[in-house]
Amino acid sequence: MRVPASLLALMTATAALAGACAGPPAPVQNAKTAQDETVNLNSAGEFGSDDPGAVAYDRKLAPEGAQASVTIESGGGRTRTSLVVEGLLPDRRYGAHLHVKPCGSKPEDSGSHYQHHPGRIDAASEVWLDFTTDAEGAGRSSARNEWPLERAKLPGALVIHAQPTVTSGAEAGQAGARIACLTLP
Repeated sequence: MRVPASLLALMTATAALAGACAGPPAPVQNAKTAQDETVNLNSAGEFGSDDPGAVAYDRKLAPEGAQASVTIESGGGRTRTSLVVEGLLPDRRYGAHLHVKPCGSKPEDSGSHYQHHPGRIDAASEVWLDFTTDAEGAGRSSARNEWPLERAKLPGALVIHAQPTVTSGAEAGQAGARIACLTLP
């Protein structure tokens, strides 16, 4: 599995900042919880048949070779999530959210959006990571939430959606079909 230098650099820098040891290049799946309720989750992979933790559901929107890396740092009452993608369609908007269950063979296997406040559908309760790819199909996104992850209730996956997230109205939180999924540790 090939992991571009930019994804590897992000993963290594984040691990160094979090005080964690850098793991193998990919797929990296590491969960660490300390006494002070600090939680660090990292996962990276190529959406292909060789990695069960990185699943593509739509090869048109997540072509062969597309990759993602997600880093979640939670502590001190806050959570920061960063996403880097490469190899997706160029100059296109995608939605991305944390989901409650790990990826599976079917798009719906990852369950609903992870919500800090159950039943509340907005960017303050959920982790929304919409992004726009550049001319090469690479993109970045980050989210900051004013709540910590709970040890007993960690997200299970990052899901990339076909459309950007609807931010208001009756369809708030919806972002179209699930096109790719990256399991978190």
